[in-house]
Amino acid sequence: MSKHKDIEAYRKQLRECVKCGTCRAHCPVFKQVQSEAVVARGKISLAEALMNDEIELDRRLISDISQCLACGRCVRKCPNQVPTDEIILALRRRIGREKGLTLFGRGVSTVLQRPWLMNLLTRLGRMFSWLVFRKVPQNSGLRLRFPSPYISRDRTIPEIAPRAFRQSHPEFIAGDEDKPLVTFFTGCMINHMLPEIGDGVLAALQSLGMNILIPKDQGCCGLPALCAGDGKGAACLADRNLEALTAHKADFIVTACASCHSGLTKHFRDLGPDHAALADKVMDIHEFLVDQGFDEKLLQLPRQENPQPVGYHVPCHLREPGLKEAPRKLLSALPSIRLVDMKHAGACCGLGGTFSVYHYDISKKLGALKAEGIRDSEAEIVATACPGCIMQLQDTINHAGMSQQVCHVLELVAADLKNTDLGQANRTDAKLR
Repeated sequence: MSKHKDIEAYRKQLRECVKCGTCRAHCPVFKQVQSEAVVARGKISLAEALMNDEIELDRRLISDISQCLACGRCVRKCPNQVPTDEIILALRRRIGREKGLTLFGRGVSTVLQRPWLMNLLTRLGRMFSWLVFRKVPQNSGLRLRFPSPYISRDRTIPEIAPRAFRQSHPEFIAGDEDKPLVTFFTGCMINHMLPEIGDGVLAALQSLGMNILIPKDQGCCGLPALCAGDGKGAACLADRNLEALTAHKADFIVTACASCHSGLTKHFRDLGPDHAALADKVMDIHEFLVDQGFDEKLLQLPRQENPQPVGYHVPCHLREPGLKEAPRKLLSALPSIRLVDMKHAGACCGLGGTFSVYHYDISKKLGALKAEGIRDSEAEIVATACPGCIMQLQDTINHAGMSQQVCHVLELVAADLKNTDLGQANRTDAKLR
């Protein structure tokens, strides 16, 4: 089985940190906590001290290492490009090995590695949601009725979908014979909670006549397990997806989740040459559509009067690798909306995977900054390109007592494709080969 690097493998990169403090100006957590231990140079100092046996792997150190959003700002702004995000994940893997995973971490990793268990739990969750959850106003999600470990009762979470996305569609959808074969990596939230995003992806790809493959045996990208410190489980998931996504000779592999894109293209690349080759084939769906000239096709649709004002939140996992413009191009081309500017549009929403579970108080403070920008804009809808950001932003908006709804860019694309010649193209040709 593939294996990530141990923390000892990063000694050279650790020495490249000159402790200049540039990271302090860009770390969202540091701005809230004002503790040197949570910023990049502080964590690097802790890593060096731990490797030199100057400190122990105690509760305080574990807490400091957990306070990272994995947003990547510190890496991009670092003069020496020290890979602090990779170093922190390596530290978490060491914590997982030597101290064990948290109860939440064990639960996440166990469920993600067993698709049958996830399917069972989502069905049970849907069945008993009326008992466990209560709806929040305006159909903006659910909140727990009773206390639960790690999850705050005032946190908004999406409803579980009546039917999983991959169960609702054939594995292969035929398009034009001369068009590429595109494999769609759905991720967990699209599959189980937000299948309407997947439907939007299919609508866009079918309008271009693409041949579409949705592998049934794909699983979680592995990033949640990696962030929880379960390196073995994350590598196992990566190996499983490698097999599932390369079983057919797809021309492209697309993702509609910024975190899944980061997992497949960045965090599992170093597991071996096969994983690196897979990473080279993966594209964010917005980048793929713009490369195919889809935004130009959208511009040809009849413009609508009084378009709805929509703001765009940039997910960290698309911003840092420089993939922030394609979603805006698609939104700008849609005939039914008017893209408006939002203050703090590029700021982290505060989710950070397991970060918002362990440090929800800080997560809410970061969300409040987003709410301020949304409130001051004209936006009636907030669009983004990450299901996790959708959940966090809707929670933020609900806490602020605001009425805006959050959705994925591809949902808005699908809405404008509906009942147009472009949207109807190739729909009747869909079939299982």
